Amino acid sequence: MRELVASVNVTLDGFMAGPDGSLDWHFKYWDSQLCESLCRQLARADTILLGARTYEAFANYWPAKANDLLMAKEDIIMAELMNQHTKAVVSKSIHLTPWRNTILLKGKLKKEIDQLKAQPGRDIIVLGSGQLVSSLMKLNLVDRYELWVHPVVISTGKRLFPILSHNIQMRLANTQVFSSGIVRLSYCCEKAGVQMPVVGLSA
Repeated sequence: MRELVASVNVTLDGFMAGPDGSLDWHFKYWDSQLCESLCRQLARADTILLGARTYEAFANYWPAKANDLLMAKEDIIMAELMNQHTKAVVSKSIHLTPWRNTILLKGKLKKEIDQLKAQPGRDIIVLGSGQLVSSLMKLNLVDRYELWVHPVVISTGKRLFPILSHNIQMRLANTQVFSSGIVRLSYCCEKAGVQMPVVGLSA
């Protein structure tokens, strides 16, 4: 069974986006070290799960970047991974999919994700797509969280962990500290067996 990985940028106070969905607090921390780590994460996956808005933004950006000689080497590698991976888009409104290797998921979310997980292949990774991540949490479909914790406090916005009808039990699997001050925390979800205290950045 394939794993569903939610890779999320988050502030120290637990927000994944500003009140208007802004990510301006995140962009200034992007560097080659962060890119290399995300590329390694993408290499362990072969499918990128996206919401409609994130897909449209990515589809307008990444296709041309693999051949952009002005891009840093690490960014070109990331562009190649983004372009070659299957993009599974959760949307009932998008009809055109100009980005190659794109499939549409228009049915019930749990059924669609269960079918994806049952297929042979590598990890399925969610990038951005805050509303989609929240829906996946509510359905208890996330197997692993990769939290990129930024040294920023924004006080208000869209919380990473919404109010849920169930606890999310986690086990810390790995950490990575970057020179920029970002810390990557890898948490595996405990969906069966011994109950553990909730850890992480739960709001």
